[in-house]
Amino acid sequence: MTRMIVLNGGSSSGKSGIARCLQAVLPDPWLAFGVDTLIQAMPAPMRASDAGIEFAPDGEVIVGPEFRTLESAWIEGVATMARAGARIIVDEVFLGGAASQQRWQKALDGVRVLWVGVRCESEVAAAREIARGDRVTGMAASQADVVHRGVIYDLEVDTTASESLECARIIADRIE
Repeated sequence: MTRMIVLNGGSSSGKSGIARCLQAVLPDPWLAFGVDTLIQAMPAPMRASDAGIEFAPDGEVIVGPEFRTLESAWIEGVATMARAGARIIVDEVFLGGAASQQRWQKALDGVRVLWVGVRCESEVAAAREIARGDRVTGMAASQADVVHRGVIYDLEVDTTASESLECARIIADRIE
C-alpha cells in the first residue's frame, strides 16, 4: 500500500494546492507536510543565515550545513511517521535535483512511495509568484527546471493549464 506521495516541483508550481486537493479526494486521511513547514519551524536567524537558508534577491535559494542537518532529521522523522502507519503527502522542492531525491529515497527505504513531478511553465509560475506576494521574485523561474534534473518519477502532472483538483484526481488514481 502506498504510504507516501512526494510532490516535487519548483516554487509556485501548484504543489500545495494539489496536496490540499489530495487530502479532499483520497478516501483515507493523509497528512501533508512541505519544505515550507520545515523552514517555518526553524529559528528566524537560520532563515537568513549562510549556515541555515538564504533567499537571494534574484530568487536563488542557498542552503548551509545547519539547514542540511535539520533537513536530514526532518526527513527521517517524516519517514518514521510513514513507517508507523501514517499516510503522508510531502510537498518538496528538490533544489539539488537527483541528489535531493536520493536523500529521501535513503530515508524511505522499504516505504511504498509515489514520486510525482509537478511541472509548470516558468512564465506561469512566475505570474503566480507575483500574485502570491510572499516569495522572492525570480524563485519560480529559477527553480522551474532545475528541481527536475535527474529525478525519476512514477507520474508527472503539469499545472500550467490544469487545476489542482484535476491533477489530484490523476494522482489519486495511481494510489495503491
